[in-house]
Amino acid sequence: MKFEFFFAKKIIKRDKNSFSGPIIKISIIAIALGIALMTISLSIVNGFQKEIKDKISGFGAHLVISNYNSSSSIENKPLLNTRECFKRLNSIEGVAYTQSFIYKPAIIKTDKNNYGIVIKGVDKKFNWSFFEKYISEGHLLSFQDEEIQNEVILSKKIKDKLNLKLGDDIIIYFVQNPARFRKLKIKGIYNTGLGELDDKIILTDIRHLQKINNWNENQINGMEVYLDDFSKIDQLEAEIYNNIDYDLGVTSIKKSRADLFNWLELQDINVVIIIGLLLLVSGINIIATLLILIIEKTNTIGILKALGAKNLTISKIFILNALYLIIVGLVIGNVIGLGLSIIQLKYGIIKLPQEAYFIDKVPILIMPLELLVLNLGTIIFCLLVLIIPSRIVSKIEPIKSIRFD
Repeated sequence: MKFEFFFAKKIIKRDKNSFSGPIIKISIIAIALGIALMTISLSIVNGFQKEIKDKISGFGAHLVISNYNSSSSIENKPLLNTRECFKRLNSIEGVAYTQSFIYKPAIIKTDKNNYGIVIKGVDKKFNWSFFEKYISEGHLLSFQDEEIQNEVILSKKIKDKLNLKLGDDIIIYFVQNPARFRKLKIKGIYNTGLGELDDKIILTDIRHLQKINNWNENQINGMEVYLDDFSKIDQLEAEIYNNIDYDLGVTSIKKSRADLFNWLELQDINVVIIIGLLLLVSGINIIATLLILIIEKTNTIGILKALGAKNLTISKIFILNALYLIIVGLVIGNVIGLGLSIIQLKYGIIKLPQEAYFIDKVPILIMPLELLVLNLGTIIFCLLVLIIPSRIVSKIEPIKSIRFD
């Protein structure tokens, strides 16, 4: 193999000023652009899927446990949060934390407008890490005092539609018979960009809703379950279902928001198509380059054959030559692709219309293992497609090729 490496290096050095020199440069540029586009596409789709999944799960939890026959209803029958099966949830491997909730339909009444909303009651165990990222004005609810908090957090969309501002008092009428209401103060404004959820959801102290429903402090609508790893959601859904009481059901966010998750799966198909097309273009490009090199080096091939070199040896020389071009192209392409991805990740230069995409800038998630597989796959694919043109070497006759001009 030393001879093949030695001769391939000589060809590479001499080709810089030859007829094929510009073609080789174009080939390297094409491969570099191809891998750069594949890297950027993969990073964007990974980032987009993670952002949307995190946002949807932040609002609705990975899994929701409620009454079996009312899991799709906004206002379910009460459950006791002291159930033994609820206490066992946190001991299941893969469960990060759980939290109680109550949902109730209501109407915000102002001097000029009536606006329908869904009010979500939360308690002092509620994890605010999701809303901390999207709070744009004011503060989160605080449960440090034992008294009921007469405050709410609502979205920027609701604030703008009703012409409200931070610190305003609002009257909330609850949809029931007889009608009841509460006067609450706006403590915080959030803006997640999730259209229909931002349009409807406001948060308040769960004890308000327990009193409105004439429930005691242990009665809730259900339990939200958050997981350590979203990819295990189907497995843990089945495991949790087998560990809860017979009258309870489990609903995953993938099922309750199937529309959005089906949309996200389509992005995977788009990436596969893009990568497939770019690999095909790279393969055709490297085949064309190799054929040009073989034609240009026909004299050299004839001399090598006359000196006793085998067809396999000569084929290896040209495949090594092409491999050099592929690796140079990959290195340049990765520098470009990763460089642009990191710039977007750090500075968010490219913006998106939040109303359409739920996020305000192109998201980036760089996954080193996927990029490694992508690069290795590109090398293997290009080498495989080089086998056919490299066989042309065996068709070249020494006498004719030495005379070839």
